[in-house]
Amino acid sequence: MASGSIMTAPICLVENEKKQLRVSREALRILETISNPVVVVAIAGLYRTGKSYLMNCLAGQNRGFPLGSTVQSQTKGIWMWCVPHPSKPNHTLVLLDTEGLGDVEKGDPKNDSWIFTLAVLLSSVFVYNSMGTINHQALEQLQYPSWNKTTLYYQGYVTELAKHIRTKSSPSSNEINDSAEFVSFFPDFVWAVRDFTLELELDGRPITEDEYLENSLKLIKGDHPQTEISNMPRECIKKLFPKRKCFAFDRPTSDKKLLRHMEEVSESQLDLNFRKQSQSLGTLVVTYVDAINSGSVPCLENAVTTLAQLRNSEAVQKAANHYRQQMAQRVQFPTDTLQELLDLHTACEREAIAIFMEHSFKDDEREFQKMLVETTEKEKEDFLLQDEDASLKYCQTELRKISKSLMESISRGTFSVPGGHSLYLEAKNKVEQDYDLVPRKGVKAKEVLQSFLQSQATTEDAILQADRALTDGEKAIAAERAKKEAAEQEQEFLKQKQEKQQQIIEAQNKSFRENIIQLKEKMERETDEKLKEQQKMLDHKRKMEEEFLIEGFNKKYEEIKKEANQLRESIQETRRNKSRTISNGLLVAGGVLTKVLPEPLKVIGAGLTCVGTVMNTLSDGCCIQ
Repeated sequence: MASGSIMTAPICLVENEKKQLRVSREALRILETISNPVVVVAIAGLYRTGKSYLMNCLAGQNRGFPLGSTVQSQTKGIWMWCVPHPSKPNHTLVLLDTEGLGDVEKGDPKNDSWIFTLAVLLSSVFVYNSMGTINHQALEQLQYPSWNKTTLYYQGYVTELAKHIRTKSSPSSNEINDSAEFVSFFPDFVWAVRDFTLELELDGRPITEDEYLENSLKLIKGDHPQTEISNMPRECIKKLFPKRKCFAFDRPTSDKKLLRHMEEVSESQLDLNFRKQSQSLGTLVVTYVDAINSGSVPCLENAVTTLAQLRNSEAVQKAANHYRQQMAQRVQFPTDTLQELLDLHTACEREAIAIFMEHSFKDDEREFQKMLVETTEKEKEDFLLQDEDASLKYCQTELRKISKSLMESISRGTFSVPGGHSLYLEAKNKVEQDYDLVPRKGVKAKEVLQSFLQSQATTEDAILQADRALTDGEKAIAAERAKKEAAEQEQEFLKQKQEKQQQIIEAQNKSFRENIIQLKEKMERETDEKLKEQQKMLDHKRKMEEEFLIEGFNKKYEEIKKEANQLRESIQETRRNKSRTISNGLLVAGGVLTKVLPEPLKVIGAGLTCVGTVMNTLSDGCCIQ
């Protein structure tokens, strides 16, 4: 693990005492030390079926998760073991072992259901462990072992998932679409069949383990209520877990087969988008357990929002750190010109924005993007001040060396003679010429020289007035010329200040445009990813639609067809509104980011908004010209 702290044994992540779930702070601290991307594998199944043994094999150890040889369940709650991923360098494998389902000593099916739900919500790959074969009994074991006599309804771990989770924070007006969205959040499903003794054959031909699973999940025909109950777990697994695999094992001698083939199971979209760091996993654990303990239903949208706050804060920090480090490496104080420093700032900021865009998500109000702009602006100001300070000290030091002879001549009275003013001007001009030849003086070069010349004004005037070789008229002309030169130098200094201000404004203008351009590209990628995800869900619906039609389940065919049609409409709506959604998002960003910019840019931004041209300019990938 990147943190350097390797877990030699599992630790309890979610304690389950007296039917109350509690997150272990010690486990969260361990997760916080891991900086690698994580792959989360959770296992669930009936108690005393060897789940812990299988997880120890996945960890590459003979012991770790507690095993037992009695009928009493050994694992309570959810236990966690973080180990280096065996085949992915710089990745951490997080193994979650859950307490056995259906423990008669516990006597609380609802508590079992929450453990099962948590395992699904937290994992990238969810392993359901069972013994023997995938038959009617094995599928019924995914259900509670008895009827609910009050409601006369047969509940199950899988069938209850949709009731125990919400995708939206507000009640959905369309339950079909709401449950369909689970597909994009749920992990890959692996059914591990232990002590498997049958031949993998169907109708006289050999079949794969995956084909064996799919055949076992075929719905049973008939109108009997018991048939409908038996079909519930089959239908739910097919609906909620489009990515499914099966591994069948003989009596265990070495259960590392699952580990060898685990690479065949692709990581879910949730893992790619939301599980980049283990801190995110810790946030999800706390969010879901808090929701369960409060008596409410865990909401994926709320969990993602909470996760977004954490991830976006980290994204700002990563981007700001990159900017700071790169500027420190690339800038050599003092820079030759202000523009040199600003160009380096622009390049480093562009990289920082890209890092932020890569690691941030759901920053809809652009609050965190604004934080990044504020941070880089402040950092840039600090670098400007460092550059000015370095230039000031360097120029003063060099000018002192160059003017040393002049100052000594003044002290000795060298110029207090007839023609002394002319000698003084020659010496002073020599100082200016030598100073001009000093390389990389930086942004304070003219200011330091002007300050020096101003300090010499009184001395020069005294030498001029004392020069007996000059007439009063010549002295007046020389004094006027000196005054004119001082005025010109002042004008040059003011011009330099104006140029500096303009360069800074132009740099901030570039920063504004770069933020908008990269945001536009990110929003386009996110919309395309959303369309891909919707298309993946639609393909899954189409597959089920075809299966139901072929197998003659007309009612279920019509239901899934309705869901597919609603999904098609949603895809069409996403496509139709793509440009408008991006434009609106860019307008929000433009309004937020202009609050960070200096007054001239605020005026420009407000003007663009007033004339209604922001949408067009932002949508074209540009902004203030």
